[in-house]
Amino acid sequence: MLLPAQPLLVAILAIFLFFALCGALVLIVVSLTRPRTLPLAVAAGLVVVALVVVALAPVNIPTLMGLIVALLGIAVGVVGGNPVTRRILGVASGGRVQETSDGGIVLSSAEDAGEGIEKTRTLMRGGTVIGYLERIAVVLAIIAGYPEAIAIVVAVKGIGRFAELATAEARERFIVGTLASLVWACVVGALVRLAIV
Repeated sequence: MLLPAQPLLVAILAIFLFFALCGALVLIVVSLTRPRTLPLAVAAGLVVVALVVVALAPVNIPTLMGLIVALLGIAVGVVGGNPVTRRILGVASGGRVQETSDGGIVLSSAEDAGEGIEKTRTLMRGGTVIGYLERIAVVLAIIAGYPEAIAIVVAVKGIGRFAELATAEARERFIVGTLASLVWACVVGALVRLAIV
């Protein structure tokens, strides 16, 4: 039996989630080209507040609004992970690691120091695309109620990158980047799952 106040509570929750996710998505899009701490921190704050509200709310969102919230959540989880992860990686490396446009890193070695030539090589190429695919899989797995798939995603990524993890910089980038990306995707996926189920 629905209490008279329950439809109002559902409407308020749905509107709040819609605006919180839209706000987070706008802040994320603003930070896509050059990740900055303030907009990303506000976006993360909106996501966390929305998660807490949904976890404490005694109601779930109806199907149609749930679909809209799910699509917004997937966009926030997948697209938002890019600037969030890049910003966290920038803080973790202290700006010491040069990033390529596709998410890889450039390493310099002084093997030919006698000749004054510095060799460079690129590792972890395709990190941006891999990150998007990883977050799509994680967000969808959580929304579908199959969080065990996260282990499969991490295993496939680890096996694919194993040969490139010989240097400390590559290991650090792999661990920090993967954790940041997964945490972001898991939080957004959990938010959507709690709202619609």
